[in-house]
Amino acid sequence: MNKVIEKASQILLLLVMIILAIFVLSPIILAVLNSFKTNGEIYTNILSLPETWQFENYVKAFTKTNYMKSLTNTIFLVSLSLFGIIFVSSLAGYKLARTKSRLSSVIFFVFIISMLIPFHSIMIGLVDVANKLNVQGPLWGLALIYTGIGAPMAIFLYHGFTKNIPLEIEEAALIDGCNSFQLFTKIVFPMLKPITATIVILNALWIWNDFLLPLLMISDKENYTLLLSTKMLFGQYNSDWSKILALLVLALLPVILVYIFMQKYIVKGVSDGAIK
Repeated sequence: MNKVIEKASQILLLLVMIILAIFVLSPIILAVLNSFKTNGEIYTNILSLPETWQFENYVKAFTKTNYMKSLTNTIFLVSLSLFGIIFVSSLAGYKLARTKSRLSSVIFFVFIISMLIPFHSIMIGLVDVANKLNVQGPLWGLALIYTGIGAPMAIFLYHGFTKNIPLEIEEAALIDGCNSFQLFTKIVFPMLKPITATIVILNALWIWNDFLLPLLMISDKENYTLLLSTKMLFGQYNSDWSKILALLVLALLPVILVYIFMQKYIVKGVSDGAIK
């Protein structure tokens, strides 16, 4: 009897998980299906299958928005932002974790508090400051802003993960003749690989899929990111939704593939860095 109940519970749990998976994936499924429709079909019935599969939607979206240029811009922006976040946060998180003082605790507390500030509350001030510092417009300026916004969470994770590294390893390295720079680059940072992978994935997904900040900071079409290039398909009185959805699918494919292959690092890194 117990085995029957256990089997029934497993089947019920599986059904619930399937339903939840379909619910979560439904926006992506609808986006893919409607990217093969005409605008008329989308307006008529968004839930139906395409009457005729319009593969040229992808071709037109690819050419009209200069997809390769936007893809290159996005890759450059994500790479530069990740370098800045990892460089600043790994050093800060390690130093704050190893420095036992009141000042260190206060600085770490300030970083944690900044994570609670909603972006929309600082949005206008951020644009004004970026304009005065002449960093509004170029991709490197946007990467600098992403570094500042993404650093607090990364510092929090590095700080927690560093506490799990035995001090004896660092002391042995110092006895062997390592200076502070060699200690961090050759001994400590390689041991931060799991949490670094987590930070890379989380921030890469965020920066790649962000639309608001590039919209506020970039005006030159030559610097458009993939999602920002959808602006080219919006008209004043009409929008080409079939091409917009096709471009969104093209924009999501690279990051989805990266996430599929690296998702195992997310849970491991977050649990190691924040819980242990």
